[in-house]
Amino acid sequence: MTRRWLGWLYAGPALLVLAIFFVVPVLAALLLSVTDYDLYAIASIHNLRFVGLRNYADLLSNPLFWQALWNTVYFVVVGVPLSLAASLGGAVLVHSKVARFKGFFRTAYFAPSITTVVAVAVIWRYLLHTRYGLINYLLSMLHIAPIDWLGDPHWSMPAIILFAVWKNFGYNLVILLAALGTIPADLYEAAELDGAGAFAQFRHITLPGIRGTLGFVGLLTMAGYFQLFAEPYVMTQGGPAQSTLSVLYLLYDEGFKWWNLGRASAVAFVLFLLMYATALLQHRWTREHRP
Repeated sequence: MTRRWLGWLYAGPALLVLAIFFVVPVLAALLLSVTDYDLYAIASIHNLRFVGLRNYADLLSNPLFWQALWNTVYFVVVGVPLSLAASLGGAVLVHSKVARFKGFFRTAYFAPSITTVVAVAVIWRYLLHTRYGLINYLLSMLHIAPIDWLGDPHWSMPAIILFAVWKNFGYNLVILLAALGTIPADLYEAAELDGAGAFAQFRHITLPGIRGTLGFVGLLTMAGYFQLFAEPYVMTQGGPAQSTLSVLYLLYDEGFKWWNLGRASAVAFVLFLLMYATALLQHRWTREHRP
């Protein structure tokens, strides 16, 4: 057996699993997006009709979709940079020479990322409670009036962003810590001898040294933030006034609340195209600014 066929033999089982559980469902969803597959079609396949691009046209003319799209983009544009900045700052502090108990902090910071989103979202609902929440209690100590975090349309999305940043903090921190460990210590020692301060070292040594990892972490974070669902589902149910309705939440409503699976599949592919375009732009920007 030639080396070429031997490689296909080794990769065959993994490719088969990928085809069964990814390629086939994606193709099936694509076909559903050009049909009116709904509750009547589930009862009898003879009720299924081909509608072409009507689902996409109806979706683009639906104000609720544009509201959900705006909420999702707002969540990504604000949340991803905050998440990266918080994780990078934490990683630099834990990696510093003066830091103690580094193993403990790595474990403590990573713990939230392996906790079920629904469970911690329920806890955060109580933390953000207007009258009895811990966050408003701390604000009252600073003589700041209580904020209706989950009931005010102006504060609901920032509250969910705050929760998401906290939830992803430890996962990104561990990856960035590994990247920081690959930077030779000699570079920092030479920079100190040349009189470079902490900020100059961070700008000219740390950031260029982890640029690739930072781009990778940003891509993963962006992909996860575009799939916003569990947080608003548990904490706000898409409200108030659709201020936390995301594209994925809209997909859920169309598919499993109204049983319009054809339109839900169209929502899924629009979200996929949006994520793909954003990933391409981010990859191009990272490549152009590579040192």
